Amino acid sequence: MTKSQGSKGQGGSTRHRRSAEGVSSDRRPASSAPSGDGHEPPASLKEQAYLRALAHLQVELVKLEEWVRHARLKVVVIFEGRDAAGKGGVINRIMEPLNPRYARVVALPAPTEREQTQWYFQRYVAHLPAAGEMVVFDRSWYNRAGVERVMGYCTEAEYQEFLRSCPEFERMLVRSEVVLIKYWFSVSDAEQEKRFQDRLKDPTKRWKLSPMDLESRARWVEYSKAKDEMFASTDIKQAPWFVVPSDDKRRARLNCISHLLSVIPYEDLTPEPIVLPPRQPDSGYVRPPVSDQTFVPEVY
Repeated sequence: MTKSQGSKGQGGSTRHRRSAEGVSSDRRPASSAPSGDGHEPPASLKEQAYLRALAHLQVELVKLEEWVRHARLKVVVIFEGRDAAGKGGVINRIMEPLNPRYARVVALPAPTEREQTQWYFQRYVAHLPAAGEMVVFDRSWYNRAGVERVMGYCTEAEYQEFLRSCPEFERMLVRSEVVLIKYWFSVSDAEQEKRFQDRLKDPTKRWKLSPMDLESRARWVEYSKAKDEMFASTDIKQAPWFVVPSDDKRRARLNCISHLLSVIPYEDLTPEPIVLPPRQPDSGYVRPPVSDQTFVPEVY
């Protein structure tokens, strides 16, 4: 992993610009098989190495969030990709150290009957960030180019209008000083099958397998074609797609977070160490009897 390169910013702070080195090309399909040049894929990261790298990146995420607040940035990060591609895992690791008052996840359910009559982007606009906030979309307006297209939930006219209007909508967001970052998580069919089987066996993950997920498995090629058409129309200069090969979950998480830190220049605003004040003396305070309180049973 590349160390941050420091250049002095305002007030003598260090401006962090992380290299995206180590993130695979955004045109290379994810695969666990050997590459065509004869090189084997890298071995999986050991857990301790992964956790050390993740801990370092999460500290930097906290610094980034503080800079977003300070500079009053409006940040939107979109996560798209096939089912079981690993979007949820990286979103959880990004959000884990952040203050939920300023960073939140938006994962919208299917549109209501009323929402279906609105301008398509309307229900997403309501969740866009104000100054000093970061919003992570766990799936987004790109539902129209993916599941709605493949499953026939929109008309051909609605789909074509989305491909025309989406780039203009996103350019408008960027002109409005929204920092828009789009990630596509790419997983091979063999790895997706393995993860689906794991979910079937794990009662804590079975909820992740919806009827829609099973249908997407059956329509692998149709989803591939829909993704290609979506990229052709929406991979624009102002808001490009960044592809994250995700057959290796640990590397995908680290590479994605590292890249996110690299595309938003930020300064380290870590405050001075906090000194805790002394406790107030009890001045004769007497606690009520423990028997007056109801405690959680100590089962463990």
